[in-house]
Amino acid sequence: MHPTPTTPPTAPAATGRRPRRTRREGSPVTLLAVPALVWYLLFTLGPLLAMFYISGLSWPGMLAPRSWAGWENYRAVLDDPLFWQAVRNSAIQIGVVLPVMIVAAFMVGYYLTLKPRGHRLLRVVLFTPALISASAKAMMAYSVLAPNGMLNGLLDTVGLGGLGRAWLADTDTALACIMAIDLWNGIGFTAVLFAARLGSVPEEIYEAAELDGAGHWRRMWRIAFPVTKDYVGVTTMLQFLWILFSSAQNVLLLTQGGPGNATTNLSFLVYNKAFVQSDLGYSQAAGVLLFGVGLVGMLAIRRLLRQNY
Repeated sequence: MHPTPTTPPTAPAATGRRPRRTRREGSPVTLLAVPALVWYLLFTLGPLLAMFYISGLSWPGMLAPRSWAGWENYRAVLDDPLFWQAVRNSAIQIGVVLPVMIVAAFMVGYYLTLKPRGHRLLRVVLFTPALISASAKAMMAYSVLAPNGMLNGLLDTVGLGGLGRAWLADTDTALACIMAIDLWNGIGFTAVLFAARLGSVPEEIYEAAELDGAGHWRRMWRIAFPVTKDYVGVTTMLQFLWILFSSAQNVLLLTQGGPGNATTNLSFLVYNKAFVQSDLGYSQAAGVLLFGVGLVGMLAIRRLLRQNY
């Protein structure tokens, strides 16, 4: 008898469908994201929603009874000359400090990438202001700008004592002093960030430009700047937010908004109304408007620098 031939098993026809992912495969990723989401909801979205809610309250102090005021706080803010003075001071501060800081920091950062003699020490010196507390920096600034401080002493030494004044108590110079402190505090730190980004640009690009006869100035603005433009945009946005929201610390520690209201900016106004004058509704209404200014400014910077994010 001849054995009957057996046919080999046929492979199942491919259906073209991808295997479904089970829920267990995606659950670890979701679980890892939960702490970040909870943190975001509690400490970012929560305070933001609370700010909008409190801006509609009449609340004269943390322990005082509160009532609903609606749009009255916004009317009070917009009718207050102090608010418009703070808007003016913040506009001057941003309009002067931000472009000067970014341009100067980029130039210093490019210089650091050339690795001049002592460039490592220079990086440390430039980064040092970022490591000093705000109160210590305020004391240093006061020792320079006080009536008997180092600046007036230097002017006396060179025979220009007539130009000396109480720099922080003069309405003509107080805001300029605050802006100078902002520049000193931000240029070095931003320059080190720019140097770190510029250090990743291939040296062959600079060498090719040098062979074409490009000097340092052209290499800096025609090659280095376009290559790192996205990073410049991010840094500009961060410094804009810092100047707009965090510069109140220098005003608080050095001038308290004075003389008069010469150094009162929007962030200090929000602080002063809430914690000094105990007008929480007004403070948070001004905070909502400040939040709107920040959003508009971010969009304007993004549009100006043509960012992709």
